Amino acid sequence: MSLAIVTGSTGLVGSEAVNFFHDKGFDVIGIDNNLRKFFFGKNGSTSWLKTQLLKRNKNFKNYNLDIRNMVGLKKIFKRYSKSISVIIHCAAQPSHDYGKKFPFLDFNVNATGTLNLLELTKKYSPDAPFIFMSTNKVYGDNPNRLNIYEKNTRWELKKSDKDYKGIKENFSIDNATHSFFGVSKTYADLIVQEYGKNVGLKTVCFRGGCITGPNHSGASLHGFLSYLVKASLHQKKYNLIGYKGKQVRDNLHSYDLVNSFWEFYKKPKKGEVYNIGGGRYSNCSIIEALNYVEKISKITIKRKILKTPRVGDHIWYISDTTKLKKHYPKWKQKYNTKKIIEELISNFK
Repeated sequence: MSLAIVTGSTGLVGSEAVNFFHDKGFDVIGIDNNLRKFFFGKNGSTSWLKTQLLKRNKNFKNYNLDIRNMVGLKKIFKRYSKSISVIIHCAAQPSHDYGKKFPFLDFNVNATGTLNLLELTKKYSPDAPFIFMSTNKVYGDNPNRLNIYEKNTRWELKKSDKDYKGIKENFSIDNATHSFFGVSKTYADLIVQEYGKNVGLKTVCFRGGCITGPNHSGASLHGFLSYLVKASLHQKKYNLIGYKGKQVRDNLHSYDLVNSFWEFYKKPKKGEVYNIGGGRYSNCSIIEALNYVEKISKITIKRKILKTPRVGDHIWYISDTTKLKKHYPKWKQKYNTKKIIEELISNFK
């Protein structure tokens, strides 16, 4: 039986990967100690999702283990080494604000934890594809230097602009403010590439835009669209932080993301990088998301605009997925932003 190891298995992307690969016939080993509850409090806890996963998937086992724990990780990789067919690494400290307050913890989870997993993959499962959930924050705030102009509900690029279709993988990561979270994830991203190009492992970095879906335990510090819908429905208010609330995000459903993992697994490469997000197919500004929630739910959301943006935040970010689609033409998107929001509303009612 093929076996998939999924870190961050009770998070948004990890849980989607657990279900997806289990449905493909894999035994699945999850590694997740619900550190989100420690980061974000009760609202960030993923214990509810762990219960669902164990109930749904008979061939799923979750280890309550921190990826900083090399000794514990080694026992798992050593035990299952011959059966491991793929490693899907989704575990992370995901918050800009938290990373700034606790830089050692942030770096040790995102950077050292990733290095631990790569070393164990090299030693025990060198033929297994290593799929890393990276982030568009590796580009820092460089996207804010694009020729962005203001429209009624969003910031935008002209259709004639070379970056209109989105940010490509060769976009600069240098000379920018990244946030501490962005820096720790950039290290992880680069070392994953290095274990592919230098060591020869089948590694890939998926630099995600805004990944979302009903399995997201959205909190104010992380999980933009999930938290926006939840706060709008339950509290009837939402704080728009910086850039007049017109900052643009592309939104990708976790199911569509994990489908790209599957395509890579079937035809892996070494040290590859893909920007992945909703692209021009699925994106919105904060204001546009709130407007749509109001329209479909028939509610009024009290909005407060805070002038100071988050450090390293993007005014406009859309992923150019051309490279991914060229390498894996079977990958298709099922969800656009409106469909994602409708699903989130239905889930939170």
